[in-house]
Amino acid sequence: MNSRIAVVPGSFDPPTLGHLDVIERAARLYDELHVLIVHNPGKEAMLPIAQRLTLLEQSIAEAGIEGHIIVGSWSMGLLVDYARDVDAGVLVKGIRSQVDVAYESPMAIVNRHLAGIETVFLLPDPANAMVSSSLVRQVAALGGDVSPFVPPAVAEFLDTGARGL
Repeated sequence: MNSRIAVVPGSFDPPTLGHLDVIERAARLYDELHVLIVHNPGKEAMLPIAQRLTLLEQSIAEAGIEGHIIVGSWSMGLLVDYARDVDAGVLVKGIRSQVDVAYESPMAIVNRHLAGIETVFLLPDPANAMVSSSLVRQVAALGGDVSPFVPPAVAEFLDTGARGL
């Protein structure tokens, strides 16, 4: 596996400024970055995967994030299977709190055991430390302004009709 190729997995439902912060910093660290929307059977999605892909691609472009970035989705099995398929040696995860550390650490250990893939944790910019897709979904569902938490493309989409989803 190539340690210069990394995967940033997430539900991105919807993409947030915290996600973009992690993607931008990871793009500077790795030669090739796969930003991957993964299906989480434990979560009910607000947005269909196709819409999340579009919003993620628009948000990355609008933010001017540079690098060899590939945006895709995966629901065909283990995340490490995708990583092996693209020869990635690293998973990159954003960690906001101790709760995230407790949740992500066992997965990182299992992924290393299953496939020899390392997980790198990036701490958020303090401005995004408490931003989550769950919070954005709640605020949007109640008619609140999500623009401080999401890229402009996402704010516009959520403001112009996604509430009916």
